[in-house]
Amino acid sequence: MKKNYLRPVLPAVLALGLLGSCVSTKKYEAALAENRSLVVLQDELTRQKAELESERARLQQDKERLNQEKSDLATEKASTEASLRTNLNTKNQQVTKLSADLQAREARLAEMQRILDEKDKAVNSLRQVVSNALLGFKASDLTVDVRNGKVYVSLSNQLLFKSGSTKVDAQGQEALKKLATVLQNQPDVNVLVEGHTDDVPVARGTAGMQDNWDLSVLRATEITRILTDAGVAPQRVTPSGRSKYVPVDAATTAEARQKNRRTEIILTPKLDELFQILEKN
Repeated sequence: MKKNYLRPVLPAVLALGLLGSCVSTKKYEAALAENRSLVVLQDELTRQKAELESERARLQQDKERLNQEKSDLATEKASTEASLRTNLNTKNQQVTKLSADLQAREARLAEMQRILDEKDKAVNSLRQVVSNALLGFKASDLTVDVRNGKVYVSLSNQLLFKSGSTKVDAQGQEALKKLATVLQNQPDVNVLVEGHTDDVPVARGTAGMQDNWDLSVLRATEITRILTDAGVAPQRVTPSGRSKYVPVDAATTAEARQKNRRTEIILTPKLDELFQILEKN
């Protein structure tokens, strides 16, 4: 505990009063009053000092708290920046991967488009070759056109068959053999032979036939034999019958029925290369 240097003044004054009778009562009282003032002043200074010490301690705590908050903010900032960098790197990697995937897809699409363009070119070339080979026949009996990326050779039954017959006439055989010669030089073309009839039922008692299904299939099969006998590989040719159910003209007039009695030979370039690309996708 700190010493109070003002408090010993009172005993000294009292001693002087006892020793010296020449000290007056008035001066004694003045000394006492001054001593009391000094004590009050000392107490006030002690109180203010205590308050200052308390304020200093509080300010020190505030400083430490602020420093801790500053440190926490710095740590949080560093953590946030690290997280942002990680997220940015992840996003950059994702963008790079997506960009690579997009380029790969664009390359595949470009390759598919190239093959489709080549197929269209081959189809148009095939149509021209077939048309040139079959120039000598009437347009009403034989047409060659392109539909849905395929070459359709449509032959009327007037050219091929007598009514109710499944045997091809001589002129029809000539046309089919010319077509077979073209197809031998087109090994990448598949051949579908479709027989079509009108809506008139097959005459009762016709040998080997119950209805127009039989008639259309048997005619397609006969044409298939002529093509393969003329040199077209059998594995490339598929005969099928559509009966009366895919008419060119839905009317029931004689003219409409004549249009509907036909055989369509559908030539389709093989798309193995394109299918391989699709399977990869």
